Amino acid sequence: MNDILLLVQKCAHTFSFYDLESKAALAHIVLPNFPHEFAVDAHRRFAYVGIFGIETAWSRGHQGDHRIAVIDLHERTHARTLDLWPYYRPHGMATDAEGRLYAMSEADNLLLVFDHPTRQDVPNMAIPSGGIKTHLVTLTRDARTAYGVHLLSNTVTKFHPRDATVPALAVMPGPRPEGNALSSDERTLYVANRGDDTLVAIDTATMACGRRVKTRSDPNRIYRTQSVDGRDLLLLTNSGEQSISVFDAAHLEEVERVALPANPTALSFHPARRSAFVSFQDDFVRELDLDSLKFVSELRTLREPDASYVLANPG
Repeated sequence: MNDILLLVQKCAHTFSFYDLESKAALAHIVLPNFPHEFAVDAHRRFAYVGIFGIETAWSRGHQGDHRIAVIDLHERTHARTLDLWPYYRPHGMATDAEGRLYAMSEADNLLLVFDHPTRQDVPNMAIPSGGIKTHLVTLTRDARTAYGVHLLSNTVTKFHPRDATVPALAVMPGPRPEGNALSSDERTLYVANRGDDTLVAIDTATMACGRRVKTRSDPNRIYRTQSVDGRDLLLLTNSGEQSISVFDAAHLEEVERVALPANPTALSFHPARRSAFVSFQDDFVRELDLDSLKFVSELRTLREPDASYVLANPG
């Protein structure tokens, strides 16, 4: 079977399956308004889609939604709905190797934990994130540490995702931190500040800010990959100038820049080949060859493609 791109389309209010060879849409699942981020479980059986309920983090006049859609990736159906009430606007999403689901309530700055999301309807734990307007959350591989990125307190916090007695440790990397990625050894958290166009390396042991460099305009996301020779590379999607910057992570130096045809919103990597799939606001997803840094294919989507995941060899 061909590889499949899983894709949230925020303003079409859908979760979709696209064949990456034919570029055909295999299924569109209509969801409640404004799904945003999603996570796939370790067995690639279910996707958990946060129903944010408003178009952007800065939309006004509505409190948002409090649900998570469970998508059966084998049946391509909306199988169940999890309920976070009274907590709203699930955004940052993560799963771990034990099958747990973590959903960050941006409205309430709480990480909601489902130990058994395949048979629970409501979370069994809530952990304070330690910041205000917590947009994204990143877990370490062993799921013993979480990093929250907070749009209004302008902080990044380190906290335990299942133990509320462990106090959060905060650092202020710059104005409007948002994009973030851990190094391959998890000793460094890279954070992009949209408020002053900077990239900062945070020591995860001490939560101290280290090297800080200027980026291009409005870096909204960071994605870590590796070069052919095994070096960590950071891809920054620059919303302000419609480009992708490639940084050498060890030296925090930009080594390449890719001009883009439209504003990028998100990207994901193919697990077996050196390709990234970039979502654009002109309603396309384009495949970027990571060696040539050229776009080699594209597929037309519904309105506002955003977070994606490549389901390789789905069987």
